[in-house]
Amino acid sequence: MADPFDIFIVSVSWNTGSKNRPVLVLSLDKEKILVFPITTQYEKKSDVIKARHCRINNWNNAGLVKPSYIDTGTLIRLPVIAIKNKKPVGKLTVADKKNLLAFLTK
Repeated sequence: MADPFDIFIVSVSWNTGSKNRPVLVLSLDKEKILVFPITTQYEKKSDVIKARHCRINNWNNAGLVKPSYIDTGTLIRLPVIAIKNKKPVGKLTVADKKNLLAFLTK
């Protein structure tokens, strides 16, 4: 179904509505998936928010269409059905996995 570091496009809901967006799978079990959202918005963000965003260097190899960042400050729990019958659009490269793990431990 899905593995950690897979990237899927899913509908993510906020207080103001919902949006289809890429997410990075962190873990999953039979009921839920833990993901970080992925965004292309970075330059206009505050320094506080930028500090939570980890750059995906090989974004095109990860199946993304624009330079993108992992929002490590927002952990989202989704029902497994959110990715049921979907294929991942990509996966982080080994280098980007190492970069993310280093980013999270700093």
